[in-house]
Amino acid sequence: MGYRSLDQCVRDLEAAGHLVRVEEPIDACLEAAEIQRRVYRSQGPAVLLANVKGCRFPMVSNLFGSLERARFLFRDTLDQVRRLIELKIEPERFARQPLRYWRAPLAAWSMQPRSSRRGPVLAHRTTIGQLPQLRSWPDDGGAFITLPQVYTEHPARPGARQSNLGMYRVQLSGGQYQPDREIGLHYQIHRGIGVHHQAAIARGEPLRVSVFVGGSPAMTLAAVMPLPEGLSELTFAGALAGHRIPLIRRPDGSVLYGDADFCITGTVDPDRKLPEGPFGDHLGYYSLAHEFPVLRVEQVYYRERAIWPFTVVGRPPQEDTTFGQLIHELTGPVIPTVIPGVRAVNAVDAAGVHPLLLAIGSERYMPFHDAPRPQELLTQAHAILGQGQMSLAKYLMIVNGDDDPGLNVDQIEAFFGHLLRRIDWRRDLHFQTRTTIDTLDYSGSGLNEGSKVVLAAVGPPRRELPVELPAALRLPDGFRQPRVCLPGVLAVEGPAARHQPHEVNPDLARFCAGFSSEDPINGFPLVVLVDDSDFTQRSVNNFLWVVFTRSNPAADLDGIEASVCQKHWGCRGSLVIDARIKPQHAPPLIEDPRVTAHIDALAARGGPLARYL
Repeated sequence: MGYRSLDQCVRDLEAAGHLVRVEEPIDACLEAAEIQRRVYRSQGPAVLLANVKGCRFPMVSNLFGSLERARFLFRDTLDQVRRLIELKIEPERFARQPLRYWRAPLAAWSMQPRSSRRGPVLAHRTTIGQLPQLRSWPDDGGAFITLPQVYTEHPARPGARQSNLGMYRVQLSGGQYQPDREIGLHYQIHRGIGVHHQAAIARGEPLRVSVFVGGSPAMTLAAVMPLPEGLSELTFAGALAGHRIPLIRRPDGSVLYGDADFCITGTVDPDRKLPEGPFGDHLGYYSLAHEFPVLRVEQVYYRERAIWPFTVVGRPPQEDTTFGQLIHELTGPVIPTVIPGVRAVNAVDAAGVHPLLLAIGSERYMPFHDAPRPQELLTQAHAILGQGQMSLAKYLMIVNGDDDPGLNVDQIEAFFGHLLRRIDWRRDLHFQTRTTIDTLDYSGSGLNEGSKVVLAAVGPPRRELPVELPAALRLPDGFRQPRVCLPGVLAVEGPAARHQPHEVNPDLARFCAGFSSEDPINGFPLVVLVDDSDFTQRSVNNFLWVVFTRSNPAADLDGIEASVCQKHWGCRGSLVIDARIKPQHAPPLIEDPRVTAHIDALAARGGPLARYL
């Protein structure tokens, strides 16, 4: 239904059995996050923490804890949004099926934000220190907003049409911020707010920023939608909410979302930056402290019966996995219209989303010669890497859909098997070196610095994939514990990595030099060097997380009998990826054992959450 407040949403979920209320005092520092992680893993309901220690505001989490619940939240509008997307792909459908699309003009009207002079969010004012001080992981640098909706407008072209609404993390306390006067604003490259910030810097003026928290769940989802630059997220939010989004323009120039539960207004100075972080992030590691823009706080507003929504990010899957699933469900059909020939793309959640993309393309124009080889697939691969957030990918694996029409980009093991049976390592690896990667990824050579590789496969199978270790397998000294992770994929434990980012990787070179292309290990087209092969082999998710979050393609890929021909790198034998933890990598996320013990005791006492903790 089209909720006008988070309180309305919470009451609806509770009435439908999708939410439990916890009256026991809970600390926003670590305890709330520990509860959320456990409830999510147990596939539990949304959780309202009605009694937050030292804070007047209740907190709610796990609103998007399952795809079923997300669909419930938008049950009155989701089908209509799908129909709008159908018309975006094929406008002529409206004339052919007018009864199916008769509500489209009404939906289009709801996509237009409306101006308002007042709204519920203006009811009260408070300070940053009075807001819930959520810390999710022991080494977080302070309290953070984990479901912010950060609103900006283009300085040269103000107005909602040129606005950007993004989920950029906000640090409320800690570090060098002046309490109640400054907060940290972290955004990654290739984000809409960056365009606005750069325009403000060019004009020598502060960028006005508003941070909305709560309101309609449609605004939360809109803030993470990968919409093209210049298309306001407010239009999508209006369609999904089923009503026009109310915006209030204040005399000081700030813009407020009228139905928000909270709104923080202020400006970002063009020249002021402070260290932001550390923060436990979605790759499963801490993103470390780096200098980012500072938001000078002017006002903090909140509505009557305000509720503070939060989530926890960490190694996938987490609640934000549902965002990806719902976005994929809605936008997947649009991909072929944006990138001709590309049938499907999967940003693999278990690998941290950005590190690994799987794609199904098509060889349509160029007839194969004696032996099929990737041709148009490479054009499509570069088009994918030129699209918004997909440009942050490190590994892009793309295959020809016509080689197996039943292949599904979401079936990870089947996709890997399809690619590994067909790929030719002498020819089918294409690197981009010294380029940009995800700000949160520390596998590269510096902040935002790393490399990419396209792995393209086409044609009939060229090999069978082993599922057992060969009896004659031998390993160089210092390497041990070989384990089969997937058909054709072997994990091998190596010594602890000690080389620096710009140094030659001696262990990787020594491993590859220890074999010829005739050795039995080459039956496995892909070999990965890891710190713990048993852990890596234990599940597909472990394999994906270890291999693709801990490797930088240009530095950490080598192969048996490798060579360079006309600047193209390839290998005759197995491809080897060094996925060991390197000295420059950020530490992985680990819970505080004291907090873990406290929540264990809470579960033992019974209560509404006991079965989920």
